Amino acid sequence: MADPSPTPDVPVNPPEAPLPAKPALPGRMLMLVALAGVIFAVIIAIILNRPVKPQPPAFQPSANPYPHAIFANGIIESDQTSGENLNVFPEVSGPVIATYVTEGQTVHAGQPLFAIDNSVQLATTRQEGLQAKAALALLNELKAEPRRETLAVVASQLGQAQATLQTLARTRDKVIRSASLDPRSVSKEALDSAIDAASAAQAGVVVAQRQLSLTRAGAWIYDVQNQAAQYDALSHTYAAGQALLGKYLVKAPSDGVVMALNIPKGGYVSSLGAFDSYTEMNLPAVVLGPNAGTLAVRVYVDEILLAGLPHGATIQAQMSIRGANRQFALQFVRIQPYVTPKIELSNERQEQVDLRVLPVIFHFRTDPAFKLYPGEEVDVYIRQ
Repeated sequence: MADPSPTPDVPVNPPEAPLPAKPALPGRMLMLVALAGVIFAVIIAIILNRPVKPQPPAFQPSANPYPHAIFANGIIESDQTSGENLNVFPEVSGPVIATYVTEGQTVHAGQPLFAIDNSVQLATTRQEGLQAKAALALLNELKAEPRRETLAVVASQLGQAQATLQTLARTRDKVIRSASLDPRSVSKEALDSAIDAASAAQAGVVVAQRQLSLTRAGAWIYDVQNQAAQYDALSHTYAAGQALLGKYLVKAPSDGVVMALNIPKGGYVSSLGAFDSYTEMNLPAVVLGPNAGTLAVRVYVDEILLAGLPHGATIQAQMSIRGANRQFALQFVRIQPYVTPKIELSNERQEQVDLRVLPVIFHFRTDPAFKLYPGEEVDVYIRQ
């Protein structure tokens, strides 16, 4: 049998078609990108290396007015004996129901500053007053004894007892006379009863007489003394309550100017002052400063500069106000002779900069045209 006709060779797995090639980036485009990067780098370098003109100072720094001087920081204070403002704290606690002053107002000694709710203390004081009044009424009652009405009653009781005695005595005498004439006319029981009744009436007359004497004597002296002591004690309690009630109205202890009022109406205040939510500290309810034309400045001299500090009588100093081209001549007052940690300027208990300082107090006369405030920080130069 003849072989079949030959067939053309067909590949079992035909080859895959080649992927189209990505177009190559032209060389000119690469050169443009590189040139743009170089230009950008040059611009950045120019901007970064350009000299910056310094900003003018916010205020003219203070200058040393002396050839040689010690520089120190200071705080303006009230010109008082203690060198500090007068902090007013109430002696009682409660919500503030009224304020009678404003900050910056001049007040006089005894002038009301603010009032604390006194409703509970007011009711207690009234009760104590009524108790003292009742004790006084009872004391007067004891001292007024005997009452005329009581004497009249007791005297009437004595008269009644005497009348009863007379009646029973006559009856007894009749019974005794009858028995003496005829023993059989009166029984022994009747005779004994008449005699006993008369004896009882005689004892009643004695009791009535003694009751009349006791009533005429009045109250017992020890009862009067005891009631007088109770009245005195209640009177002192009432006086103490009134004194405590008066402390709910806080008054100015001296003349001055209200520097700070830290108690809003409705806020709570205690003997520790008023809590400030910003500083999270207790602040004085009211701060009073002097109303004279002078202020003080407390200067803190670094301990390493104390060797160059002149003697007190020869100390000359000048104060410069920050932010203003203004100087004030200072007059020496005293040195607080105790080197302390410098915490006044930052209120930090762990202050590490200028660790210990010596407070030196000066005072100066203010200028009505230039306002200064206690608590303001200033620069001070002390001449060497």
